[in-house]
Amino acid sequence: MATVSDWLEGARLRTLPAALSPVLLGTGAALGAGEASAVRALLAAGVALALQVGVNYANDYSDGVRGTDDVRTGPPRLTGGGIAEPAAVKRAAFLAFGVGAVLGLVLVALSGSWWLLSLGALAVAAAWFYTGGKHPYGYLGLGEVGVFVFFGLVATLGTVWTQAHALPWTVWVGASGLGLLTCAVLMVNNVRDIPTDARAGKRTLAVRLGDRRARLTYVGMLVAPLVLGAACAVVNRWSLLVLLLVPWVVRFSRVVLRGATGRELIVVLRDTGLLGLGYGILLGVGLAT
Repeated sequence: MATVSDWLEGARLRTLPAALSPVLLGTGAALGAGEASAVRALLAAGVALALQVGVNYANDYSDGVRGTDDVRTGPPRLTGGGIAEPAAVKRAAFLAFGVGAVLGLVLVALSGSWWLLSLGALAVAAAWFYTGGKHPYGYLGLGEVGVFVFFGLVATLGTVWTQAHALPWTVWVGASGLGLLTCAVLMVNNVRDIPTDARAGKRTLAVRLGDRRARLTYVGMLVAPLVLGAACAVVNRWSLLVLLLVPWVVRFSRVVLRGATGRELIVVLRDTGLLGLGYGILLGVGLAT
């Protein structure tokens, strides 16, 4: 029977900073527009965290029942490792999605932007069908597209809109940078799993690119956001704060490019999520100033 510790491990807490990053960035931009709301920011954070946990459990369930997680180098999964019943993991995923939906409904009601409900429904569908359903798009190499759109653009722009009802170009640029950093989290995870994913027929972007090109793509996903963030200095000079992240980008890039594997990549995975959190904080401060 799965313990509380097992369920927390299944929630993949190391990925949660990536969920908070767009909320911090978006709230900073709203503050710069003079329209920030602590209540709406907290609701947006709750939605983001709930959806992240939901997609983590959904992936655990779907990959587990397909046999993709039968052989892993990272921590064992609830479903694939036989720690919890598949049905229980599936229920946990939809419980998390339900929590996110309720919080999102409250946020939409407070903002008065009811059209956002359609985006919320699409976000839940994207979270489930990443590895769920008969033709999961994550198995076709399109996972990064979904992550960029929903955990980058939609999460950041939605946070700003529900508070300030405005979307300046700097927010679009910052959201794109954050989306790329979130894609980098997925990429480094999939680089680690290239051998097992390939055998299981999971054609992630990393599998399609091959090990070396996938590692180079990861580095590009780290560097491009710094350029995008610095570009916002045209309007908000404090956006240059993102350049404080250069030493970490260099360090992570070196580790990945030298051919790190297994547990070493798990550390990079965690730290890349923290890098995204730092980006959200620093660029948020820059856009708030």
